[in-house]
Amino acid sequence: MKRRVKQLIRILAGERGATATEYSVLVGFIAMVIVAGVGLFGTALNGYFGTLADGVKTALGLPR
Repeated sequence: MKRRVKQLIRILAGERGATATEYSVLVGFIAMVIVAGVGLFGTALNGYFGTLADGVKTALGLPR
């Protein structure tokens, strides 16, 4: 009985679960930053290629 109580205390005192939770929250924040960055980069890239396409159309005399 005494051994089981000690084992239960050791399991409850362990920090493996807390560490895993902290890492998962950190991974979640990193994923949100990556998604936001890719979204902003995609918007900027779309604007750049839109301007580039308009320039090419103008140079070739094509309607926009």
